[in-house]
Amino acid sequence: MQVDVLNSKGVKTGRTVELPEDIFGIEPNDHCIYLSVKQYLAAQRLGTHKTKTRAEVHGSSKKLHRQKGTGGSRKGNIRNPLYKGGGTVNGPLPHAYGFKLNRKVKDLAKMSALSYKASEGKIVVVEDLNLDTPKTKEFQGILNAVKGDSRKTLVILPEYNSNVYLSGRNLQDNKTVVLSDINTYDLVNAQVLVITETAAKFFTEDVVAVEA
Repeated sequence: MQVDVLNSKGVKTGRTVELPEDIFGIEPNDHCIYLSVKQYLAAQRLGTHKTKTRAEVHGSSKKLHRQKGTGGSRKGNIRNPLYKGGGTVNGPLPHAYGFKLNRKVKDLAKMSALSYKASEGKIVVVEDLNLDTPKTKEFQGILNAVKGDSRKTLVILPEYNSNVYLSGRNLQDNKTVVLSDINTYDLVNAQVLVITETAAKFFTEDVVAVEA
């Protein structure tokens, strides 16, 4: 699919970029998108919740009274889970929530998300962003000119650019990432993808490399 390249003012430059159908025009797989997003969100969980067992709470280890002959129930020590201040039985322990996902599934999920954005016309290609110094106001003006009415924006760069990254870091509804770091969650969460011209050409090069 052909996409026009816009300048920083949102005006067509006369150049176009070919986005390969093998990435931006496939039949989306919703289940792969679900799995990839689920894996990303699961990896964000800290899993630091913890309760103390009867071996970890404070209290004497002495048996409260003799086993038989009291007329009452049998009891161990004061750290018994049945008593106030006692340990917790089968409580949560620190653990990771992340899980493994095959590379082919993750790649298909990203291509499916890109295909959805392409079919909805939510992909914008702009000429390479070159800022001399970090300027949030200038960067915001560029986004306003190219993204239209969309609120959440994902800016995709071919490589790390400190001036561009710092310019967009404080914008609430914007995220700037390097092409190699894109993930399905960010693609789905964004309302419009702003891809620089050089980054967009990498997609074509990747397809040629795979076919070769």
